Amino acid sequence: MQILIYIGILIAAYLFGSIPFGLLVVRAISGLDIRKVESGRTGGTNAMRAAGLGAGLLTALLDILKSAATVWVARALTGSEWIHALAPIAVILGHNHSIFLIERGEDGKIRLRGGAGGAASLGGSLGLWWPSVFIILPIGAAIWWGIGYASLTTLSVGLLSFIIFAVRAALGLSPWEYAVYGVLAEILLVLALLPNIKRLLNGTERLHGWRARRQKPVEPPPPPGNGGQAPG
Repeated sequence: MQILIYIGILIAAYLFGSIPFGLLVVRAISGLDIRKVESGRTGGTNAMRAAGLGAGLLTALLDILKSAATVWVARALTGSEWIHALAPIAVILGHNHSIFLIERGEDGKIRLRGGAGGAASLGGSLGLWWPSVFIILPIGAAIWWGIGYASLTTLSVGLLSFIIFAVRAALGLSPWEYAVYGVLAEILLVLALLPNIKRLLNGTERLHGWRARRQKPVEPPPPPGNGGQAPG
C-alpha cells in the first residue's frame, strides 16, 4: 500500500509540474504562443522575452511554487525523505517535458515541450529547506548580471542546491537524500540546456546584464557634409 502512495505522489508531482504556466501567462497577457518566441521554452526567461518583465516574474514565481508545493504535500502524506526529494525532481521532469505539450516534430518524432527547469529546481530547494533561496537567489542574480548568461544562471541552481544540502547533511542538519536532489536536478538542467552549453562552448550564447550592454554595437556618426546625408 505504501509503495502505491509513493507512486501516486510522484505521478501527481509530474502532472503538476507539467502545467505550462509560461504558456498560460504569456497567452493571457499578450496573446502570443510562447512556443513560437525565441527559444520556444515555457519558463520565466522566455516569458519575459515574449510578454515583458512582469510575465517573466509571474511565470518564474508560479514555477517555483509548483515545485515547492509538491514537497510540502509529500511531507504531509509520508515521512519518506526519498519521496520528499524525488517529488520536486518529478516536477522538474514534468516542467521540462510536459505531457500537456506533446507534439509531433517535423521529423515525425513525438516530443514533449517545456522549459529548462531553473525555477522549478529553485522551488524544490525552497520546499526542502526554505532559507536556501537566500543563498541561491543572490548568487544566481550575480551570475546572471555579472557573467551574463541565463543558461549558466539556470545551471547554477542545481549545483548550489547540491552544495547547500551536502554541507547540511555533513553537519547532520538534513538527510543526504536532499543532496541527491541537487545532483538529480543538475542532471535534468544539463540535459535541458545541452543546446545552450554547445553555444557557450562556441561563443554564440546570448548575453545579458552589463556585458550585453557593453557589446551593443555603436552606430557610426554620419559622414560630414550634405547635412549628414550620404553623397548621391
